[in-house]
Amino acid sequence: MKVAIVSDWLIGGGAERVVLELHRMYPNAPIYTSYATDEWKDKLVGKVITGYLQSWPFSKLRKFIPPLRGFWFSNLNLSEYDLVISSSGAEAKFIKTKPGTKHIAYIHAPTHYYWDRYDQYLKHPGFGVFDWLARLGLKLLVGPMRRWDWRAAQRPDRLIANSNFTKTQIKKYYGRDSVVIHPPVDTKMFQAKSQEPKAKSQRSGFVVAGRQAPYKRFDLAVAACTKLSLPLLVIGNGPEHKKLTKIAGPTVTFLSNASDKDLVGYFQKSEAFIFPGVDDFGIVAVEAMAAGCPVIAYKAGGVLDYVNEKTGMFFDKPSTQSLMSVLKKFDAAHFDNLIISSRAKSFSAERFKEQVSLFLSQHHLRNG
Repeated sequence: MKVAIVSDWLIGGGAERVVLELHRMYPNAPIYTSYATDEWKDKLVGKVITGYLQSWPFSKLRKFIPPLRGFWFSNLNLSEYDLVISSSGAEAKFIKTKPGTKHIAYIHAPTHYYWDRYDQYLKHPGFGVFDWLARLGLKLLVGPMRRWDWRAAQRPDRLIANSNFTKTQIKKYYGRDSVVIHPPVDTKMFQAKSQEPKAKSQRSGFVVAGRQAPYKRFDLAVAACTKLSLPLLVIGNGPEHKKLTKIAGPTVTFLSNASDKDLVGYFQKSEAFIFPGVDDFGIVAVEAMAAGCPVIAYKAGGVLDYVNEKTGMFFDKPSTQSLMSVLKKFDAAHFDNLIISSRAKSFSAERFKEQVSLFLSQHHLRNG
């Protein structure tokens, strides 16, 4: 069976991890994408196929060209393949396949900038001095692009959602059913080493990590810990970085560059990982759990698939006060790091590959 993999782009993130595991399942499958960094080309050992969007000036204007991506993907010739698996939160699902070719689409989210986060993107486009142009383009194109996106979402033979939250979003915006298979998390790297539950005295402070974008709501964690004079480590960078540093008090520390090895140590030493935004899944929170770190999360989104009373706590409103009320009650001594770490194992890369293989066999599509 000839297999091809299709991805929106290969830059870095959860979608790329899905592509990496699919590549390990199908090492001979070519990977079609609109743009790939040299790092990802190396990781995928020469299997990446790109087109004119990889070249200047398109490579420098990636944020501005969703219609061009849609056009490029919809015109790919994939007629020689028996199975095509797309990993998409944007335009990769726009591909067209011939009768006899099965298309399985792994959906990370209905395209954010057309649907669920349209208002957020309109308010915070993330283009700096070109925000005005991005807003204008989004307003002019959102109608036709929504229709194009909806039609494209009807093309795959089967849809896989990365969380129950995304499954609901797919039904809401695309009117289609999907099966949930959670994305792969490198739980082995983050696994807690201690064989004993860590007491509160062995853990100190709170941590938040990831790209500092408006929808991540890192501002809630920074403001809450500032007001309560609680130590907070903010790991990462992004368009909200300057704003966050301005509202941060003396108990908040910023670390812009941290390796995965560094993250393991910080997660293992922290009282809790704060996850204050709504995410489609939230791989970084599961990484923290793999290190035995409880998660304090806003009660919405993909986090509902893995946080419970044994692995963390929820706050009910997206407000500083709501998060503060939970931080005041939080006690790390009430959590067993081994139970938390064990819960994270169910989101491992091995588990992902098992579930994808089972899904394909149930639909009479064997591994290559």
